[in-house]
Amino acid sequence: MWAEQLWLHRWLKRPNPAVSQGTDLKSLKEVRERWAAVDAERAAFVAGMSDAQLDDTRLVKPSSGGEFVHTFRQMFRHFINHSSYHRGQIVTFMRQLGTAPPSTDLILYYRRG
Repeated sequence: MWAEQLWLHRWLKRPNPAVSQGTDLKSLKEVRERWAAVDAERAAFVAGMSDAQLDDTRLVKPSSGGEFVHTFRQMFRHFINHSSYHRGQIVTFMRQLGTAPPSTDLILYYRRG
């Protein structure tokens, strides 16, 4: 969730949020509330964008150092690709624990929608 909030802050030209690694969230209710807030703010931001704004840029300063300029088009592609990577990690962990994970197939998501 922190990474989702980090990208949103970058898009909105806000300072990077503190790296709490979830230690500030003490209950599932708090996780759901934080997620709902980040998701709603991100949805509102994206809904207000035009196709032309996909080529607008933002200065990104990773915590590992450096400064980079990325277009929204690049950031959105990264965002989707990176979240796919982590979904795969979670599926692997679940299988290692002997649990059947839910489907993470994007095409199935589209078919339901």
